[in-house]
Amino acid sequence: MSPGHYPELDQNCFIIDSISKRYSACGARIGFILSKNYAFMNQIKKLCQMRLAVSSVDQLGAAELFKLDTSFFDDVLKEYTHRRDIVYDCLKTIDGVVCKKPTGAFYYVAKLPTKDACDFIEWMITDFDYEGKTVLLSPANDFYIHPEDGADEVRIAYVLKDTDMAAAVETLKQGLNTYKEKFPERCK
Repeated sequence: MSPGHYPELDQNCFIIDSISKRYSACGARIGFILSKNYAFMNQIKKLCQMRLAVSSVDQLGAAELFKLDTSFFDDVLKEYTHRRDIVYDCLKTIDGVVCKKPTGAFYYVAKLPTKDACDFIEWMITDFDYEGKTVLLSPANDFYIHPEDGADEVRIAYVLKDTDMAAAVETLKQGLNTYKEKFPERCK
C-alpha cells in the first residue's frame, strides 16, 4: 500500500515519479509530484512556473503513456530481468569486481579493483579501446554522503539490449585487465 493512503502522513508524504523511470524513456525530463501538503505544493507550483517546461508535444506524448495497459510492464519486466541477469553473469567473470544483483533498480553499483573509479573511467574514455570500442561508466561516489566511501565504485545501467550489454562488460573486463597491467599502483 502506498504511503499516500495513510492520513497520518498527509503532511509528510511526497510522491514523485518520472516518465524516464516508469517507461524507460531515458532522457525524458517530464514527471510529476503529488502531496496533500498544500503549502508545499503551492511553493512547488511557483518553482514550476518559473522554469521552462518541456514542449507541448512531449507533454501530450507523456500523457498518452499513462493510457497503456498495465500488461505493458510484463514484457518490460522480463526484458530488464534478462538484461540484469546477463550483466550480472558477465560481471562475475571479472576478477576483483564485487556487486550485488539489484532487486528493484535498473543499474548495478559495482566495486572495481581500482583505487579511484573516476581515474579509471577517464582513462577508459581517453586512452582505451577494445575492438574499436570503449565504455562510459558513471562514478558512484556521488551516491554516498561521504564520496570517498564509493571512490572505487561505478554505476552500470542496463539500458542497452542484452548483446550490447554483454559486449560492454567484456570491454570493461579487457579495460580493467589492461589498466592493472599499466598502472598496478592505482589498483587493489
